[in-house]
Amino acid sequence: MLDLSKLTSYPPPVSFGPVADVKVRPLLPLSTPPAPVTLPSLPPSPRSCTLGPSWTISTHLIPAAYPRTTPDIDIAPPVFSPNKEKWKQHVADTTNELSQLKRKQANGELDGLKKSEKLLWCVADRYVRKDRKSENVGGASKGVSLFFAHANGFNKEIWEPTLQYLLNSINTVDIVEIWLWQAINHGDAALINASNLCGIYDWVDNARDILHFLLYYMPSSTVDVPPAHLTRLTESVARSRKTFGFQTRQLVAVGHSFGGCSVALAAINHPALFSSIIFVDPMIRVLRPDQPLASSAVYKNVSGAISRRAHWSSRDEARRLFLKSPFFQAWDRAVLDAYIDYGLTEDEQSGGVKLKMPGFQEAVVFAESLTCYETWLLLDQLHENIELRWIMPGKVPPEELVEKQELVWKRPKNSSNVLIHSAGHLISHEAPKKLALEISSFLERKYGVPSPSSRL
Repeated sequence: MLDLSKLTSYPPPVSFGPVADVKVRPLLPLSTPPAPVTLPSLPPSPRSCTLGPSWTISTHLIPAAYPRTTPDIDIAPPVFSPNKEKWKQHVADTTNELSQLKRKQANGELDGLKKSEKLLWCVADRYVRKDRKSENVGGASKGVSLFFAHANGFNKEIWEPTLQYLLNSINTVDIVEIWLWQAINHGDAALINASNLCGIYDWVDNARDILHFLLYYMPSSTVDVPPAHLTRLTESVARSRKTFGFQTRQLVAVGHSFGGCSVALAAINHPALFSSIIFVDPMIRVLRPDQPLASSAVYKNVSGAISRRAHWSSRDEARRLFLKSPFFQAWDRAVLDAYIDYGLTEDEQSGGVKLKMPGFQEAVVFAESLTCYETWLLLDQLHENIELRWIMPGKVPPEELVEKQELVWKRPKNSSNVLIHSAGHLISHEAPKKLALEISSFLERKYGVPSPSSRL
């Protein structure tokens, strides 16, 4: 067995283990969403620029991919009971209901149902450099745009401490803009979509949502300030992007866990959009022969999300109680502050504060049983022009070592990996500074422009 304590990266495996036969589904085509009767407003969540005086922030709404991969299926969240045994049974029943629904989807039992046509919204924060007055469109003169996709259960602002360290450490890379992505049932997007969220979610749709944004809504200019509701671009622009990528930017995607799987699937389907991808322990899993589709870990995650506390009398109480939990104690304090500031919202009905993303919706995402395995099977088809950098945790359960070693070498060309020994799966939460330094090192090597003196 590998001893990670003596390694800085995973060596190539001697061989790859057996893989179960999983039928890979093609992505549902993206159709033009219907025009809403009224455009939703952003929730009242004051945002200030945390990246320094050289940057400005704006927040934007983007229609989600239409239609959805799944049908509309309502499952009621369990009603809390002060009776511990009753509450435990409610959680177990709901966990089983969500798991059975995903098994039905995997078995094709939902294929005949109509796909959901509810209009949903994604949210993204955009940071742009104030001093960039114009843009070049040719070759190496293109600036770098960073796109960050979060893990399940977390708000987009969770990346900000990493970004602060990153921008303080990088010197020769022309980073022109930064996008922080928010999936439909997370953070502010969860508040906007609250009445339209249901009891089934497919990770495929986060990949489709990302592609919908990159093809049809990501502004062509990296300089101009776009409106809060991004303007839909023409089919000709989308076709050009599918074939040639972006004219004014080099896109570097950074995806953690659920977000990493989504970015990988998006790039597999439309590789021209991506210059490189930085994977932060992405949730891309291998299904072995005779292994159940949903593991005991999935069941545990679903159950834990359903039963998690969602309300506090104040943010101060939430912080005090979080700091008593070993889970949150491992977090960098700046990341915890970002979670408390932007992952919680005022509870207008009960007073105090509550999670923007209900634990039930986190459980709905955890119940996924297909996309992470499909992405594993497709990973070696990811175009070799896209350089991959895998940033992996040093704290790994022994039973996951072989799988992670195989994952980072599944597409070996134009790929490298590194270990952060001080962190577990939540690298961006536990070690934002070390993560930032690794991202900075990669960007400097690939996109850095040497100063004139260094070339003498």
